[in-house]
Amino acid sequence: MKEMLKDFLINHADKHTVSYHMPGHKGSAIYKKYGYGEFLERFMDCDITEIPGADNLFQAEGLLKEVQEKYARLYDVERSYLQINGTSGGLIAAILACVPQGGKIIMARNCHKSVFNALTLGNIKPIYAHPAIIDEYGITGPIQVSEVERLLEEAPDAEAVILPSPNYYGICSDIKAISEAVHKKGKPLIVDQAHGAHLHFFNKFGQGRDMPPSAEEAGADITVNSIHKTLASFTQSAVLDFNTDIVDRYVLEDKLQAVQSTSPSYILMAGLEINAEILENHGPETMKQWKENIEWFYNKSAEIKELKVMREIKKTENRSCAREKNGTADMDITKINLDMSSCGIDGAKLEELLIEKNIYTELYTGNILMCMTGIGNTREDLQKLFDALRDIAKQAKGTVSKTKKTKVEIPSPGRLFPVPGVKEYVDLGHATGRVCASSLIPYPPGVPFVCPGEEITEEIADYIKSLRDVGEKVVGVNDKGMILVGKKE
Repeated sequence: MKEMLKDFLINHADKHTVSYHMPGHKGSAIYKKYGYGEFLERFMDCDITEIPGADNLFQAEGLLKEVQEKYARLYDVERSYLQINGTSGGLIAAILACVPQGGKIIMARNCHKSVFNALTLGNIKPIYAHPAIIDEYGITGPIQVSEVERLLEEAPDAEAVILPSPNYYGICSDIKAISEAVHKKGKPLIVDQAHGAHLHFFNKFGQGRDMPPSAEEAGADITVNSIHKTLASFTQSAVLDFNTDIVDRYVLEDKLQAVQSTSPSYILMAGLEINAEILENHGPETMKQWKENIEWFYNKSAEIKELKVMREIKKTENRSCAREKNGTADMDITKINLDMSSCGIDGAKLEELLIEKNIYTELYTGNILMCMTGIGNTREDLQKLFDALRDIAKQAKGTVSKTKKTKVEIPSPGRLFPVPGVKEYVDLGHATGRVCASSLIPYPPGVPFVCPGEEITEEIADYIKSLRDVGEKVVGVNDKGMILVGKKE
């Protein structure tokens, strides 16, 4: 009999793995620790709909209103809204609330695919802000203030600005400077803080040294947080923070209703409430412990000569960093980026070797393997990661030759055309010169490198092929190696 999904999940749980991937709770231990074990035991019995007394997400007057008010207090913002279809829904609603049909938006080229979905829904034209490329690692860096300022001057009719911070690797843009530049033009700033829901609480509870500020602190008008990624709620739960007089909140609320399920999960919303209670009642001790554990690992990792841990991004002659602090960019150090290429182990191989030791990570890109820590990780978890890396390094000595570090060359986007209305599938080998009708996305991290309306160049086609040749998944390329493009007239 073929294995069912529930069997896979149970078997995986039985392995008692060490999790360095989302969600941030890392299992049931944190709920049991703080007295929420009964809720887990009664999980199925708690799965209800809008019965009397349970409140209604889209007209919150009771229990759910109280949860939203808790988050507004925690994030120190005007209003907070519970999201039960992830940060994606919140981002789509925020964009549609800020940009009228057929309007323009300045957006980071490395935004999540949900932002591109919003463009399609609203017939919105993007004006791309290109992030810096961290040549040393072949990954995207911050969005520069100067880039945003330039685009604001070139496109005065753009209605809003949106960017992710931190990005998947924990690299943060200077949101304070960017928000000031955007507000000078009287426009709203939307920040996709999917990977930084925790940042506000490191600062709020006295652990902000060497940590970047949250987008809420830095002046963003709308911030969307994936609470589930690094904190203690369940997968697919998020919070949108509203702190502005530039955007009409009633329009935003209308858009939120349009993109969210009319049957919101009370299980997910209860998880959001529990997370809020943990932060309210145990925030200082929890953030302190998390920070100390992370610092311990960074210090301990220096003992492994074959291991390089990316804690800061060095400023180069041609690349300025987000906020200069002793020549480094702001980084969220809860994202642990590992590089063992000095002994011939790239990110994919390192992931494989760690899985053999029952440690599961978030993603790899080239030589980099990113471990996403969360509120539920313990010192024991980090000790196991260190021990595993030390063992891998020892085993690699004398058996694996050093490899030359290669720079990942991400192709430049092709020319931008209107998004095709009539579409067809073509083989990747015959796609050069055609206009892409969907996003092409290496997943993870879910950041398109070809967007709807962009021309597929020969360089891009070759890049897609190279990713697929080494086994990396590219969403938008089907199992027959075909992609969706505009149909030729």
